[in-house]
Amino acid sequence: MRVAAIQMASGPNINANLNEVARLVTQAVKTGAKLCVLPEGFSCMGMKVHDQLNFKEAADGLGMLQQFLGQLAKNHGIWLVGGTIPLAIDHSEKVRASCLLYNPAGQQVARYDKIHLFDVDLGDSKQLHYRESEMIEAGNQVVVVQTPFGRLGMAVCYDLRFPELFRCMGERQVDIIVVPSAFTALTGKLHWETLVRARAIENLAYVIAANQGGFHVNGRETYGHSMIVDPWGVVLAEQNHGAGVIHADLEPARLTHLRQTFPAIKHRQFFCQIGHAS
Repeated sequence: MRVAAIQMASGPNINANLNEVARLVTQAVKTGAKLCVLPEGFSCMGMKVHDQLNFKEAADGLGMLQQFLGQLAKNHGIWLVGGTIPLAIDHSEKVRASCLLYNPAGQQVARYDKIHLFDVDLGDSKQLHYRESEMIEAGNQVVVVQTPFGRLGMAVCYDLRFPELFRCMGERQVDIIVVPSAFTALTGKLHWETLVRARAIENLAYVIAANQGGFHVNGRETYGHSMIVDPWGVVLAEQNHGAGVIHADLEPARLTHLRQTFPAIKHRQFFCQIGHAS
């Protein structure tokens, strides 16, 4: 069961980005990939953080980006994880950062709205101040869906720092976790590999982490190093910097064997006693 992660350095030109997606997915399919994962913000990394509000789509499947993803999956006969796109909310001017899953018939079969929003200050430069909550409304639903590859859980970028989300996936018997991302170069150097491998190890699950990776027109630099990691924490494939495709073969038998011989998930304790200070 071959899967692929697509790495990009998206810019503000949506058509150019979509052409790049089509090229890289075609490249992945030629390697035999049946599941492809796009990075967060694959369609646009605008000059300003609020630019994505200008191309938000209704959640009806009829928008340009949704049509593009569905047709791409159908044309290649693959499962496709559509990074994130901005979907409109009826009661708000904000959007949801939505990760969409398409089957080989081009049908949308799952949607995950990013739960944890990146509101941080990483330095004095304006390029290092992030306030996703100004334009994005957080989701509140954990998503795990059945696929031919196993039970697939969906997360996005900053979610990686919150292991309880992935434990909730584990309660839904997750086998594969996809994490479209746009990790900053600064935090990526210190934390990316550790977080990706930790989520695989603690949940005894495959993790496919597709990242943005390069210098963007808006001055931002993303870390890259997209990874496919096995349930034992072994990095099966990695793309350092720049656009590209990585692929690996999932082994359901290995997953089953690891969970039987090292049943750490079953050993978890669900209670905690808080002592009283004297």
